[in-house]
Amino acid sequence: MSKPISPSLNAIRSATTGCGLIILVSSNAPGALHQSIRLGRLKKLERLGLATRHGAAHWRLAPGLADTLRHMGERGDIIRTMQRAHAAREIVPAWGDQAIFDPAASDRPLVGRLIERGLSDEHADRHYVIVEAVDGRTYYAEIGKGEAVGSIPENAIVQVSARGSGVRPVDRTIVEVAAMNDGRYTIDAHLKHDPAASERFAETHVRRLEAMRRISGTIDRDVDGSWAITPDHLEKVEIFEARQLRDRPVAIEILSAGSLEKLTTVDAATWIDRELVADAPIPLRDAGFGREVRAAQAARRQWLIAEQLAEEQGGHTVYRRGMLATLQRRELLRVAGQLSDEIGMPFAETKSQQVVRGRLVRVVEMTSGRHALIERSRDFTLVPWRPVMERHIGMSISGVMRDSGASWSFGRQRSGPSVA
Repeated sequence: MSKPISPSLNAIRSATTGCGLIILVSSNAPGALHQSIRLGRLKKLERLGLATRHGAAHWRLAPGLADTLRHMGERGDIIRTMQRAHAAREIVPAWGDQAIFDPAASDRPLVGRLIERGLSDEHADRHYVIVEAVDGRTYYAEIGKGEAVGSIPENAIVQVSARGSGVRPVDRTIVEVAAMNDGRYTIDAHLKHDPAASERFAETHVRRLEAMRRISGTIDRDVDGSWAITPDHLEKVEIFEARQLRDRPVAIEILSAGSLEKLTTVDAATWIDRELVADAPIPLRDAGFGREVRAAQAARRQWLIAEQLAEEQGGHTVYRRGMLATLQRRELLRVAGQLSDEIGMPFAETKSQQVVRGRLVRVVEMTSGRHALIERSRDFTLVPWRPVMERHIGMSISGVMRDSGASWSFGRQRSGPSVA
């Protein structure tokens, strides 16, 4: 959304002296019309606080004037973009309820309803989103390159938060292990270096190296599965993180793919349910989308009471122990039954500590969250989806289900990519 500097500003800059004063009247002035345009522009800059008058015909320009004007132009484009989005929905919010989300200056994530996603810079593939937040305001947020952010349904409830960057403890551990192993990192070397570490924990370090190799190409993995760690590894990490932050300045999590209206009566664990039982629920303002969420929560409480998953006690709503797990399993079995009819195979529910092996077929969208369909020789199962699975669809997958999650390996090779 960059704006070209106006011709009048170029003319003003060409008339500056070495001390930064603007000379309006001089013997080599191009004419009265040009001087009139220049004078009008300077008065405009003065009203904006970007120029200061010194005498009758001199002005001093504010430092960084060109950048300031460019940012003002970008902000004007953003405001017009938000106005078009509101006009399409026949909404006229107050000026004070429209803002630009700055992840670096925000002390909490932005949570709300996605009302628009678009291109802020078509040539650079930079995208933006407009979100009606639970604090009653509407925000514009830059989300970086479109390829770094998957598709998001319109009216989905999302959380936009700042991404961390820089060297992490996992990077320093990789360097320490490699230093004790002739500059090579392997899971076996890690477990020897730190006998208290589990193989699952070591696999998270392999995931980090795999991401850097795939995206930046600055790290090499040998056919035996070992990784070459050079002395400047932490510098490579800093460069990698800076690029990641530039391409994807925020993290976007879909809290609910379905609209708020659909969540009040759906027989599944919803974002509303998680907020109702949370120890520290998100604060809601009694305005805008925040007011809509409050109304939806009230309707959801009545539905839960009717389903005997909650009850009123002394003016408060008490939720049944295991309510979320009950709702999740209801949806899981219902969707599994539909899939069984579709693919002609029986469903086998996965238990904790069970080993899962099969072929990763596809993602299954559910209200309680995305699941992966894993097909085996005689049946299929559904497990919680992980974003890393996207590029391994169609491949063999194996892992062990645990209450805290699963450790997955893809392909048949022992040293292949894995994710905990």
